[in-house]
Amino acid sequence: MEQRIEGLLKKKYGHGIKESSNIELFDILMHMTKDEMERHPAVPGKKKLYYISAEFLMGKLLSNNLINLDMYDDVKEVLNRNGKNIEDIEEIELEPSLGNGGLGRLAACFLDSIATLNLPGDGIGLNYHYGLFKQIFSKNLQKEVKNPWITEDDWLVKREGVSFEVPFRRGTVKSVMYDIDIPGYKAGTINKLHLFDLESVDDKIVGEDSISFDKKDIEKNLTLFLYPDDSDREGLLLRIYQQYFMVSNGAQLILKEMKEKGYNLHELDKHVAIQINDTHPSMVIPELIRLLQNEGFKLDEAIDVVTKTCAYTNHTILAEALEKWPMDYLEEVVPHLIPIIRELDNRVREKYEDKSVRIIDDDLRVHMAHMDIHYGHSVNGVAALHTQILEDTELNNFYKIYPEKFNNKTNGITFRRWLVHCNPYLTAEIKKLIGDDFLKNADKLEDLMKYENNEEVLNRLGKIKHENKVALANYFKEVQGEELNPDSIFDVQVKRLHEYKRQQMNCLYAIYKYLDIKAGNKPKTPITMIFGAKAAPAYIIAKDIIHLILCLSELTKNDPDVSPYFRVVMAENYNVTYAGKIIPAAEVSEQISLASKEASGTSNMKFMLNGALTLGTEDGANVEIRDLVGEDNIYIFGEKKDKVIKLYQNSSYDASAYVKKPAIKKLVDFIIGDEIMKAGGNEENLKRLHHELITKDYFMTFLDLEDYIEKKEQVFKDYENKKEWNRKALVNIAKAGFFSSDRTIAQYNEDIWKLR
Repeated sequence: MEQRIEGLLKKKYGHGIKESSNIELFDILMHMTKDEMERHPAVPGKKKLYYISAEFLMGKLLSNNLINLDMYDDVKEVLNRNGKNIEDIEEIELEPSLGNGGLGRLAACFLDSIATLNLPGDGIGLNYHYGLFKQIFSKNLQKEVKNPWITEDDWLVKREGVSFEVPFRRGTVKSVMYDIDIPGYKAGTINKLHLFDLESVDDKIVGEDSISFDKKDIEKNLTLFLYPDDSDREGLLLRIYQQYFMVSNGAQLILKEMKEKGYNLHELDKHVAIQINDTHPSMVIPELIRLLQNEGFKLDEAIDVVTKTCAYTNHTILAEALEKWPMDYLEEVVPHLIPIIRELDNRVREKYEDKSVRIIDDDLRVHMAHMDIHYGHSVNGVAALHTQILEDTELNNFYKIYPEKFNNKTNGITFRRWLVHCNPYLTAEIKKLIGDDFLKNADKLEDLMKYENNEEVLNRLGKIKHENKVALANYFKEVQGEELNPDSIFDVQVKRLHEYKRQQMNCLYAIYKYLDIKAGNKPKTPITMIFGAKAAPAYIIAKDIIHLILCLSELTKNDPDVSPYFRVVMAENYNVTYAGKIIPAAEVSEQISLASKEASGTSNMKFMLNGALTLGTEDGANVEIRDLVGEDNIYIFGEKKDKVIKLYQNSSYDASAYVKKPAIKKLVDFIIGDEIMKAGGNEENLKRLHHELITKDYFMTFLDLEDYIEKKEQVFKDYENKKEWNRKALVNIAKAGFFSSDRTIAQYNEDIWKLR
């Protein structure tokens, strides 16, 4: 390995490893890795999966690829011998801006596991130039600027000669396709992530210090941003353009590859599995029907074969996330799909009188999830509780029609990135204790249970956690100039900013703790509350919550009575890289969504794997975590899903009634009080948030607030018994094997795709 790296460096730069800069080393290692992947064959198979997703949050790829190619340890050792640090070299890499939150990170983990299990399966998405946005904090507010990542020398490989014509009402565009290679862990084979783009897209139409651009100029803006602002008609239309561009290219690629392999298109479902990841790719159904008709298929056969080929993953029960496109919007962008969508809807109307299962509703909106359910052969939720809610309530009308289509596939994470890469200290300890079989068979982590009461092992776990906390403190200091106390408890909530995830409830606890310390009740061990989240640019209340968090950060930092004992901080531009630093250092994992609203969550799994204890509601995969680790090794609070669902059904939740309680009123009114205003509070933002809480509180913050405060205080009290805390951490790590995405993908394949 050393000779290989030395040779490549001398050939390109004229010197060896010791004399090379980190930039030069990154360049050589990236190209060496790409060359290695090009030598690996594609995963063979007579049936292939195409995983279509609007997001693939890949994270930095160098180390992940080196790990999967079984080259990481050798490269790291060579660099160390020559006075170089692979972690410093990793910092050079720009993170691909291809996703945002859990949906995109899940898709990335799935691609890794599909390749690791040697299943033939490629991803299909869009080549966003700026991703969602880069988050900057200014005057305690979120500011959005573009987040460029594409360079002349990156992981993208342009596939010359692979191009498709995509018809829109305004005219036809011609795509280009880029690939990112996806190696499996020690698999010896490669899958691909196919990303479609337009040569005409012009990065220059976006301002230097903003994310605003002309939304009407489709040929110049089509792939600039993930989830462009849809608060106006032009933004909504742009999203339809993006989604159709993605699925039309994907569908044409699928048929092209079928023909190249000599397969009969009439047997499409025998050779192709299409997974529709959330509703964004739903138009693949009418588009594939259209393309098959162009190939000479009768309509009935086209519908039949597409239904047997496509499967749908539901990721949410939130109404706003189940896309419903007005017919006139679709007419404006893809009029050629309208007759097919109408026909699909007519067939539903002929069979079922229930209006709620129609594809086109009385307001002439097309329900994309309804189309997926009727004209796909599988519908899966992503956690046991989520799937139960879909079957019992949210999609019960469909479940009664198609009980055989519904199934659960609890989400998972890839342990190669979320343990091996981000937590090498813990990985080394686990290998020392039980060997390395857990990297291929995560259930082997259960072997750690024999050390549950081994004081020496538990002490080492505590030391590893502290080392990771020191590393995070150093990183925070370097990138944000913030001082974190590694001897404090690291209490972490990192995820997309949304009211249902209830960062606002965590803020109210921070206010409670601030006031409690001001009253003289100082915690035995200091506490650092760490947030990380982006709010969608048009989601005003979410941005107001970020403003409150940043004001609390200023308040706790600058109050000499409080700062030695309690701090609130927020990671700026939280992404996969930041997650890789925060998650190994976390001790308390905040999973506090309103019961029934979180489909699964995957950060809860990452924290668990890295030895943090969950403080959470009985929601999403928290339920399965609790079942695995036992009640004594998790902290569950709050109302159950049945009561929450009933409160929504009866419209009987009244925020104002809770605010009459003096203990709650004091915390809520603090949001608009003098202390926050003096800490940089903006009156407009905070009064709007305050009003939203006391009059609406749609995700029932107050319902669980008092129980949350009580349970959180119990968490911090229990932390003082470090031996018992470390024992609980070990149990969580040992029981995390179920949440491997390798397990999830094996289940998808066995029940839905049937690739082998």
